Amino acid sequence: MTTPRRQATRRKLFDAAVGLIAEQGFSATTVDEIAERAGVAKGTVYYNFASKNDLFEELLRYGVGLLAESLRRAAVGVGEHGGSRVDALDAMIRAGLDFIVANPSFTQLYVAELWRTNRAWQDTLMVARQDAVAVVEKVLGEAVAAGEVSDDIDVPLTASALFGMVLVAALDWQAFQPERGVEEVHAALSLLLQGRVGGAIARR
Repeated sequence: MTTPRRQATRRKLFDAAVGLIAEQGFSATTVDEIAERAGVAKGTVYYNFASKNDLFEELLRYGVGLLAESLRRAAVGVGEHGGSRVDALDAMIRAGLDFIVANPSFTQLYVAELWRTNRAWQDTLMVARQDAVAVVEKVLGEAVAAGEVSDDIDVPLTASALFGMVLVAALDWQAFQPERGVEEVHAALSLLLQGRVGGAIARR
């Protein structure tokens, strides 16, 4: 059983690791540096994680889990207020943008790792990613079942596309157009959603 104190320590280690790895890369980052930045003894790292690889694997699982939960909460919130499934998808876009704004270093690492196929944690990353995409897929499937969007839509592929759109658009925004506010970026992505998904009303 993981105690609240241990959970807090692991979060400190995750924060330290993601910052260092974003700055200097995974290979160049040492356990000593992670411990120093987290303000703990080196032994504390090994008490919580078997190795640096294990720490990073758990970091990816933890971060994507937080993203998935933020998407889920956004969808539930819309449903509780009587909104449509398309409204829920739009709220998930905003939740995704807010998560990325709050966690830019993690998002950069996550996207970079998706393209690497030689990592020990690749299988874990793919499972974590699918868990997050499944949140979007569930709402999109409900939209099809409710007749809000056309049943011609490929639900799994469209869910993956929406998830990827938010990640890539947000990173591009922060890297090349940081002067734009999150409201403006959300509005642009919302138009894409409404036009390409919400606009595909089921033809009866």
